[in-house]
Amino acid sequence: MNFTLLDWSAIIGYLAITLLLGLYFRSRSGKSVDDYFVSGRNVSWWLAGTSMVATTFAADTPLVVTGLVYTQGIAGNWLWWAFLLSGMMTVFLFARLWRRSGLLTDVQFAEMRYSGKPAAFLRGFRAVYLGLLMNCLILGWVTKAMTSIVAVTLGTTEQKALAICVLFLIPFTGVYVALGGLWGVLWTDLFQFALKMAIVIAVAWYAVAAAGGMNSLLSKLAEMRAATPGAGDPTSFFPDFSRPMSAEGLWVLPVLTFLVNIGLQWWAFWYPGAEPGGGGYIAQRIFSAKDEKNGLLSVLWFNVAHYALRPWPWILTALAAIVLYPKLEHPETGYMLIVSQHVPPALRGIVIAGFMAAFMSTIATQLNWGASYLVSDFYRRFLKRDATDHHYVVVSRLATVVLVIASALVSVLLADIRSGWQVVLEVGAGTGGVYLLRWYWWRINAWSEISAMVTALAVTVFLRVAQPFSGTNPVIFAKTALATTLVTTLVWVVVTYATQPEPESILLAFYRSVRPQITGWEPIARLAPEVPPTRDLGRNLGSWALGCIMVYLALFGLGRVLLGGMWLGTGLLFASAVCAGLLYSNILRSDWGGEPQTNELRGTAPSRVLH
Repeated sequence: MNFTLLDWSAIIGYLAITLLLGLYFRSRSGKSVDDYFVSGRNVSWWLAGTSMVATTFAADTPLVVTGLVYTQGIAGNWLWWAFLLSGMMTVFLFARLWRRSGLLTDVQFAEMRYSGKPAAFLRGFRAVYLGLLMNCLILGWVTKAMTSIVAVTLGTTEQKALAICVLFLIPFTGVYVALGGLWGVLWTDLFQFALKMAIVIAVAWYAVAAAGGMNSLLSKLAEMRAATPGAGDPTSFFPDFSRPMSAEGLWVLPVLTFLVNIGLQWWAFWYPGAEPGGGGYIAQRIFSAKDEKNGLLSVLWFNVAHYALRPWPWILTALAAIVLYPKLEHPETGYMLIVSQHVPPALRGIVIAGFMAAFMSTIATQLNWGASYLVSDFYRRFLKRDATDHHYVVVSRLATVVLVIASALVSVLLADIRSGWQVVLEVGAGTGGVYLLRWYWWRINAWSEISAMVTALAVTVFLRVAQPFSGTNPVIFAKTALATTLVTTLVWVVVTYATQPEPESILLAFYRSVRPQITGWEPIARLAPEVPPTRDLGRNLGSWALGCIMVYLALFGLGRVLLGGMWLGTGLLFASAVCAGLLYSNILRSDWGGEPQTNELRGTAPSRVLH
């Protein structure tokens, strides 16, 4: 692909805007650690929510979705569509609790909810495990995707493309993140999201046009299906339940895999951006919100935009890739082939700027989020506790540089994009139950979390070495997920009952600060009669179900409209709007708490241990 002066102007203009935003927010983010990592807790819902959406819209996302649709049809997207159930649960059951906690990072939760050396170990371990190891793995697979994109667009080798990402794009992102802190990240995310959405919609338009228009595209897909024995319907939103549970084939999502996705994965797996109970950069954006209401609305907007509005441009492009490039050895490359061969040359510079925006928005959040763990939860907690805010801001900027270097090394070593996704999913299998229940059941303790994390990691390593399961990748994934979740859940439940509860003083302080649903906290609530009991779990579960139905109806309704089913699609969208109205009514009736108390991390000796 030959770049013109117009192309280079678009790319340079994009880079200049992001750098100027980082410079603009430099003084504002440098006032304190709170300003650097959570924007002084003064962010509106629409800005925080859009930043979440921009972060999950990485350079690898269109490529991975193309690969899923190319091999499993539209139904293959249940690999990530299922996480809506977890995301919407964060909206109504956990967002307010996170905001009330008054924490700076979700890793601090360990020493707010638990006590003693196990709590300190858990906090320090998670800070390094998530902030450095897992974070660099995520950064590595995103960089791997961007390397492929750069190689195709510039017509260069993978090695030279990797050098461009590692030596220029990642350090450049690190510069504006280090300068602007979370304020800089939020506003560049807003700009980048608008740019990215405009570009993927344009790519989808040209992809469908290249296939002869929507009617022609659908006809060609039907002809290809008829000519391929055992093939599924690539435009179906669900698997074919008439097939055997582990049935495999072209454009077939095995029913077993779907059932694991929808019945297990969303609550049992830890995955960045869809953590059971919230966490990571989602929790960071909630901490930065002005109040509980803005925190809740930010995550609600994220889930609507992430699952209902954003997927279809990628999916339409992937369907066009099936028709235009049949029998690709690497299906993910179909997206970039359409960009390079069917998008008008005058727009290619803007398209590349859009991919850079997708790459850099994810890199920016991961760098800021990871640095917050390393500084607040490791360096400040265990190495240097009494320095000035200025000192910690400087160290935070240095930590960002360290993450830039580490993520570059990981991207060199990582085999491919999909391997990064799968490792993160498998290592987190079975841990989700602890992350959900620690807010709603007083009996969960630090050993519950530690045993869950260690067991999931050990079982994942064992299954990867032993390879006891057979079948295609989706079937093996489903069987591995079931085995890991079963063993991990059994272990942490046994460990919870075999170990002592947390001290009464810690549980009381947590209950007074967060005010969780009283049902699982009755032994503690009796000791704090001055705290008004919270009894909103039923209404919140109803809102959760209504929110999931609303988003899925919008997702499928918009899809039907785009694929030619105008009347059915319009009906689904109308039903989604009715659910939205009911949900809005529920939110208006909600009780909103005040500002969170300041939570000094406690080392109080236990006054009495509950049994």
